[in-house]
Amino acid sequence: MRTRIVLLACLFYFGFLSNAWASDPVMLKLGTATKGGGFQLFGKHLARVLNQTQSDITITAIDTRGSKQNIPFLERGKIDIGLVEGNAARQAMQGIKRPKANLKVLSVMYPNPGMFVVRANSPYKTINDLKSQAIAFGTRASGLRILVNDVLDGIGLQADKDFKQIILDKAAQGPKLVLSKQAEALWGAGIGWPGFVNVANSPVGAHFIGPSEQQITQILKRHPHLKRMSVPANTYKGQNKQIDSIGLWSLILIKPSVPEDTAYKLVKALHQAETTLAKSLKQASYTTVKNTLDAVPPEQLHPGVIRYYKEQALLR
Repeated sequence: MRTRIVLLACLFYFGFLSNAWASDPVMLKLGTATKGGGFQLFGKHLARVLNQTQSDITITAIDTRGSKQNIPFLERGKIDIGLVEGNAARQAMQGIKRPKANLKVLSVMYPNPGMFVVRANSPYKTINDLKSQAIAFGTRASGLRILVNDVLDGIGLQADKDFKQIILDKAAQGPKLVLSKQAEALWGAGIGWPGFVNVANSPVGAHFIGPSEQQITQILKRHPHLKRMSVPANTYKGQNKQIDSIGLWSLILIKPSVPEDTAYKLVKALHQAETTLAKSLKQASYTTVKNTLDAVPPEQLHPGVIRYYKEQALLR
């Protein structure tokens, strides 16, 4: 009898521990970028909203140097999820100028139409006006520098030869350099990009410079992987007209080794939290299932994402 009681007690104890362990949330690391940039801001909101939406997974957003660091970090398992600019993701996943990366897409983030911002009272109106001037082109590991190199190459210019190129240590330095007149312009991209917001909201104000229609045609002819994109009017203070440009969608990439069930729960929580995330951060209103399906081929999606989309009759 005593042996039976001890055995039952052990089974109860270990069963209790097993249930307790099973209830522990999965811990995932999300790589963002440097402070003052759009990825760091987006990642902070994304992690908070997803952590509030479900309890099975805990996401910790960590600062990195940006897209070019997030990709090898994902490959080496230093992070589980990474925010990556579209051009950097394309080069990695297609094996352009590097070995092909085995990474999957969890969702799109937002479109990245690229442009320059200058002080509102500056004399510069076109990209050609900025030639020979000091320009802040972003941080060393930022995917935005891949985009600007394609944009400039498409119109016969180079950042390091036709401008006084400034490479930043942190994204937050860019608007400070423009406002202090140490740089005449800052290159950036995206909707609600913090660098643009900071210049536009300053007492000096901002003027934005994108490629002309003729230049857009030239760029797309040379770099057809890019897409026409626009910044809606009134996205930034004082910007009362739509700005047409080009870019690619930024992506939320995930390691393929993340279990299917985990990715399934993540994308389910993300789908359920679309409205909450959009209220939390305006540019996150683009982070939707519809935009993901429109922008990403199914073969690039994580199996857990495909499973959820099929379950919801969003994908055949």
